[in-house]
Amino acid sequence: MTPFGAILKTACDRTPGAVGGAFAASDGEMVDFVTRTDPTDWAILTAHFGVVLAHLEAALNTKHFGGAEYFVVENARVDVVVHTVEGGYFALLAMQRPTCLATALGALGEAAHALRREMR
Repeated sequence: MTPFGAILKTACDRTPGAVGGAFAASDGEMVDFVTRTDPTDWAILTAHFGVVLAHLEAALNTKHFGGAEYFVVENARVDVVVHTVEGGYFALLAMQRPTCLATALGALGEAAHALRREMR
């Protein structure tokens, strides 16, 4: 397992109901991931959320608010948290519902910080 994968695994282990985590570039291309689902489905989900992050960043920058730190999408079956890392990279964590979003946000925030350190 790579150092990036170990960081993602730690975030998943700390988050009850975690389905998986991903570290990806701004175009949605995964650098590394951990998941209990189909890897192809996971890559597609990650790429889609990369597009959502890009649109959100563009909308915020239009009004000169600056970029997003993170965003949350709640669905009937899954919650997804996306956290920016740096240089256009992002980390993603998905959990089955119901989940404690505070726990997920904390785990992913720490993972984003660790990923930033590992990138240097």
